[in-house]
Amino acid sequence: MSRWGIPVAMTIAGIDSGGGAGANADLKTFAALGVHGTVAVTSVTAQNTYSVTGIYDMSPEAVARQIETVYEDMGIDAAKTGMLSNRDIVHAVATELKKYDFPLVVDPVMVAKSGAQLLRDDAIDVLVKELLPRATLVTPNSPEAERLSGMKIRGLEDARRAAKAIVDSTGAAAALVKGGHLGGSESVDVLYYNGSYWEFRAPRINTEDTHGTGDVLSAAITAFLAKGFQLPDAVRAAKDVITESIRYSLRLGKGHGPVNPSAWSYVPAMKYNAIQDLRAAIDMLKQQEYYVSVLVPEISINVGEAVEYPYARGVDDVIAVPGRITRYGDRIMVHGDPTPGASSHVARAILAYMSKYPEYRAAANIALNDYIRKAVESLGLRWSYYDRSEEPENVKEMEGGSIPWGIRRALEKANGPVDVIYDTGDFGKEPGSFVFGRNAMEVASRMIEIGRKVRELMKQEK
Repeated sequence: MSRWGIPVAMTIAGIDSGGGAGANADLKTFAALGVHGTVAVTSVTAQNTYSVTGIYDMSPEAVARQIETVYEDMGIDAAKTGMLSNRDIVHAVATELKKYDFPLVVDPVMVAKSGAQLLRDDAIDVLVKELLPRATLVTPNSPEAERLSGMKIRGLEDARRAAKAIVDSTGAAAALVKGGHLGGSESVDVLYYNGSYWEFRAPRINTEDTHGTGDVLSAAITAFLAKGFQLPDAVRAAKDVITESIRYSLRLGKGHGPVNPSAWSYVPAMKYNAIQDLRAAIDMLKQQEYYVSVLVPEISINVGEAVEYPYARGVDDVIAVPGRITRYGDRIMVHGDPTPGASSHVARAILAYMSKYPEYRAAANIALNDYIRKAVESLGLRWSYYDRSEEPENVKEMEGGSIPWGIRRALEKANGPVDVIYDTGDFGKEPGSFVFGRNAMEVASRMIEIGRKVRELMKQEK
């Protein structure tokens, strides 16, 4: 770690004007992992999600001077290369880097996702002979590994042989052959290092939004090396980062949208904030439990809050109460601390609502009876409903499909956001209601308001 107490990493790469790859992606990755990012710009590209329309190279002297200037002031704990464009830049970078002994990750960026050539043919020989011998790790995808090893790669065993061949022929300390192009239910990257193999596996995520995948992976490895991780551990940790970056990739542009390294730190931060929101909301409900208790259905209450759109992708992105909230006389009993993924029931309702109105991130399920209907109407709350008898057979047969269908159906009927949605029930299905809000505190306030009015109506009938 640098003498300043925070790791310093450098990316030696091109600028992507679309923000999804290159030095842009590297710096976002460094920041997400708590590493100070520095940059030596090699080229500026005119680029979007589907094409590269211009490449404007820096002078080799300018690239080398950027590296030297940063190092003499802040030091560099680890660096990576990305787009180097031409042989003169490759030569200048290799010559400059020979002066230093920090870990170096070489991402041999040859072709962009759009198909544009980012490393000219005459530069590849210079890369192999001058830069790769300095590399702590080289991270080719399978087409790049084929070019570097001279071998065809059709599967895992081919990737293993290619990784070893690259190390043996170039003098790089290690090679990581990435498995993104190989297909299958898993993405498997193969590392060859110190005479041994490691495999790093993750479920393949079905998305076309993968722009910047290689940059983020190599940047994450660089960041962990800057923190002092051993190489296999750095690769293992980086594999987790890129998997989450793909899981939360961004649907931007007309082509391949960018992966999202910011999600590595931003999603946990949002989940923490949602947990805090729910704790405060539950405290409010407990303080007013006399009124809330009349809202508890047979299946009990749950309250949930999702992370922000577009990060709310599934049940695990919704915080709720494990064990639900039950009734004991005029009291409510909370059976767990708010936890991600604790309620698929409420989560499906929230996610369906957010697909239409993303700002509504919270909900609770409560009972449905005449008192609750009258309370909602007398309070002037907006409401809608869905009738399960209208539910298509294909939806009924789909596991977990009824609630999302019902919420969307109710919102279509309302032609706008509502505060409460009634589920009229079906044979063997208890009627119920969902109370929605922008956050858990708003939902809790609305529940207390409804419960107070229900108590008032019940008292009037006695």
